[in-house]
Amino acid sequence: MRTSVLLGIVCFVMSNSAIAQVESGKINDSINKMYVGTYTKKEGHVDGKAEGIYLLNQNSDSGALKFMGSVAEVINPSFVKVGKMGKFLFAVSELGPHEGESGFIYSFEILEDGKLKEICKESTGAFAPCHIALDRSGKYVFVSNYMGGVVMSYKIEADGSLVKNQKINLENPEKSHAHSVKISGDNRYGYIADLGNDKIWIYNFNEGKLTPHEQEYIALEEGSGPRHMSFAKNGSYAYSMNELNSTLSVYKVLKGGGLELIQNISSLPSSYKQGNSGADIHIHPSGKFIYASNRGHNSIAIFKIDDSGKLTNVDFVPVAGKTPRNFAISPYGKYLYAASQDTGNITTFRINSENGKLKPQEPVFEIKTPVCLEFVK
Repeated sequence: MRTSVLLGIVCFVMSNSAIAQVESGKINDSINKMYVGTYTKKEGHVDGKAEGIYLLNQNSDSGALKFMGSVAEVINPSFVKVGKMGKFLFAVSELGPHEGESGFIYSFEILEDGKLKEICKESTGAFAPCHIALDRSGKYVFVSNYMGGVVMSYKIEADGSLVKNQKINLENPEKSHAHSVKISGDNRYGYIADLGNDKIWIYNFNEGKLTPHEQEYIALEEGSGPRHMSFAKNGSYAYSMNELNSTLSVYKVLKGGGLELIQNISSLPSSYKQGNSGADIHIHPSGKFIYASNRGHNSIAIFKIDDSGKLTNVDFVPVAGKTPRNFAISPYGKYLYAASQDTGNITTFRINSENGKLKPQEPVFEIKTPVCLEFVK
């Protein structure tokens, strides 16, 4: 036990030291790989123009992006996720009922030069797969299907191939829109954000299986539409970005994995009265700030996390584009990149580590229909 505690302290110190070095400029000119998920064809909500999955190189010092090409031809790879240790990349193919027998998940080997080698392709058991998550061990991958109330999990084999592990059917499948899965930091609990039913379903997670929790779900205000989730660095609080009413909900994580709602806060300035839908949410590696993207207001909302887990707004920063569906924070937290789906560009922001504010960097990076950004960490 004592050894584990000491190792944890050492890792924490090393992690914070690395962040400090990056922020001070002592780590220079290293290159990070970033994969871009896209839409490749016209759908009801997007005019996809991309060729598949793109690879970018990010200069960790300057934040500059360099286009390295298309690395996989996949139809509508709208969400991509890098596996543990950066060996594999998983991508959905977001297909609807008129486009095939189901949606699909692909597994790729990440080659040394960043190119992708296809390993396998599996059905997601329903349509419009829109999110991929991993458990903390990196042995299981979860896909949320926007249509049909289905979440599918797979075991990741040593060679990166996927074996179907579990199919979860949510209630009211005609209404349900499973939008994401989040596994707790201790790998004991799972949470499914169900946008259509305005619920976050709670599960025990053991030996790769999700089983119903004693607290079956937490219900949000009708018309909230929980979409994506993040957990505080200490695991004591959870946050959901709610798409339909443009709010963030804050939850206390109870002993035993349950959730208690403690705050709702708007992702928009009070003066904004036009249409909007909330999209993505991420916590800064420091654990001090949380960011959320607005489609309509076309901004990144910034909040400070206080000791009680509650949020206070810091700023709303416009992106240089339209419909920022997804964004990513670079390793060590120096830059934030916002992907604007409908204007085909990525805005780079430098993050102020003291107050969390964002400073836009030039130039804006042009790329076709970007909707998901994923670093190899």
